[in-house]
Amino acid sequence: MSTSQHSNLRDGQMSLGMNILGFGAHSGAWRQAEVHANAYLDVDYYRNIARISERGCLDAIFLADGPALAGDVSKHPGGRLEPTVLLTAVALATQRIGVIATASSTYNDPFNIARRFASLDHISGGRAAWNVVTNAGDAAAQNFGLAGAPLHVDRYARADEFLDVALKLWDSWEDDAIIGDARSGHFADPRKVHSIDFVGQHFSVKGPLNVPRSPQGRPVLVQAGSSEGGKALGSRYADAIFTTQTTLEDGQQFYREMKARAAGWGRNPEYLKIMPGLSTVIGSTEAEAHARFDALNAWHGEHGLLEQVAGRIGIPAKELDPDAPLPWERIGAVAEFERGSQGFLEAQLNLARRENLSIRQLSRRILVGHRLLVGTPEQVADTLSHWYLAHAADGFNIMPDMFPSGVEIFVDEVVPLLQRRGLFRHEYTGSTLREHLGLPFPTNQYALRA
Repeated sequence: MSTSQHSNLRDGQMSLGMNILGFGAHSGAWRQAEVHANAYLDVDYYRNIARISERGCLDAIFLADGPALAGDVSKHPGGRLEPTVLLTAVALATQRIGVIATASSTYNDPFNIARRFASLDHISGGRAAWNVVTNAGDAAAQNFGLAGAPLHVDRYARADEFLDVALKLWDSWEDDAIIGDARSGHFADPRKVHSIDFVGQHFSVKGPLNVPRSPQGRPVLVQAGSSEGGKALGSRYADAIFTTQTTLEDGQQFYREMKARAAGWGRNPEYLKIMPGLSTVIGSTEAEAHARFDALNAWHGEHGLLEQVAGRIGIPAKELDPDAPLPWERIGAVAEFERGSQGFLEAQLNLARRENLSIRQLSRRILVGHRLLVGTPEQVADTLSHWYLAHAADGFNIMPDMFPSGVEIFVDEVVPLLQRRGLFRHEYTGSTLREHLGLPFPTNQYALRA
């Protein structure tokens, strides 16, 4: 269905986030040498990407994270800067764009996380968000005194309680708790600063938080899991869901399900934003886009693409026939998958099954677990418009193939097309990330009891 056929089905404008994945979504990006090999450790590299994104009036930049060294450091840049520290520096170099940092609920404690993100919200003037992840895989667990990662169900049970505590801590100072009357000597009203006295299965936290209520009331909450546990958690607590669907049909189904789940918690479904990821390789023509993709693949090698598929399904690449379908009999049920993200795996399997793809074909359709689009600015804009107007997304988490050229192309060539269609803003109308996303200021749960 064309974009015009959807044009009367939806009002409003989409949200757009820029996901900064090291040198880019493609593993060969660092070898293309658009920037020096240690740029991913240089704050100015991220400031530049953020400023370009802000020039395009994007909602936010986003940093993924995990508490373990991932990948083969003999072939790829290893490690990453801690996101909240890095985004504090980025926030001070920008004015409007939101800053979304990832942190694990499995390998942190609620008080420290609540304090860290409230601080970032204050420093950024109300532009902070926390992307909540639970971290599958043993490598992270072994950095925290565990032999292996907790089971999927246990990670999400802890995450649920973690978020309950964090929300209470963020609300422990009411909006008008600070009096600030220097003449009388009254700084804050102690009746409006609350101990939370939380005792649960995983945490015991007295409170209150040692940071007053932040500009957004609390930081925006983002959740990035599409498993059953992730959907339950996100529909209850999140303001935005970063998700993995690779086909329009799957996107629409997920969208309907999550809006219904949010309503089931007594929430307004409009205030849960669904934002699937899209990896982009853009050229002025299709041939140019494919040449750009081929150049990156030449650095990475086709074997590298196959390794991504193999890693996602948990089967060594040497045991796979690239020209055969996935070995379905060896993959098993997604809900029983404990080695990584169930949401990423399900999206990959659904695409392969729906289009009967060989492993080689699948490897060229998925990048960093998300849908890959190799094409022109018009084709990218058409895809974003189509999904938005068809109620498969409220916005998108964009993952360019490499930086900085990937973000420059998107901002300079795709964003204007969306603006001309009336589907994206021409300028910021608010100053906080919550305002960019069209989210209301949150009510303080303790003020309601007063």
